[in-house]
Amino acid sequence: MDALVVRLGGRLRALRQARGLGLEVLAEASGVSRSMISDIERGTRSPTVLVLARLATALGTTVSRLLGEDEPARVIELPRGRQHAIDHPAGWQRRILSPALPGVEFELIRTRVDAGAVIGTFAAHAPGSREYVAVESGALTVTLDGIEHHLGDGDALYYAGDCEHAFANPGDTECVYYTAMSVIGPHQERV
Repeated sequence: MDALVVRLGGRLRALRQARGLGLEVLAEASGVSRSMISDIERGTRSPTVLVLARLATALGTTVSRLLGEDEPARVIELPRGRQHAIDHPAGWQRRILSPALPGVEFELIRTRVDAGAVIGTFAAHAPGSREYVAVESGALTVTLDGIEHHLGDGDALYYAGDCEHAFANPGDTECVYYTAMSVIGPHQERV
């Protein structure tokens, strides 16, 4: 078994149990089957980015917290080799640029999307969550609760994270964009 997959499984189980959730409850909240969650927790199955995002959202946390260790230092260098990068066969890569910090549910992500690639739909986060998107290059369509927003080079978008959100590159060149998200978890209050 891959050590990263086994470590991810342990972190998922620990977060689920810390929140007092059974497999069935997490399955219903995330839309991920009970058997898939069980396989991930045992380290026998590697989840896709969308599955990780659904599980993180249902747990009120970020994907980086599921993937990485909490780092309590005041200054953290995160060289490229230590950044979690997930390549999706549909033609996109998600690279998490922020460390997982104790008590902080924040994530900074760089996403590279091939021309014409569709990333898919992410579930709504808890009310009070926020997301910011900034396009470095290319074209990006962000769909929020069914409404499309078209962004190009240098454009930015803010939205309340408590809505379904989907991303796609409708252009004929690669798109690179950044997402900064602050997720409200089960033990956080809205600010």
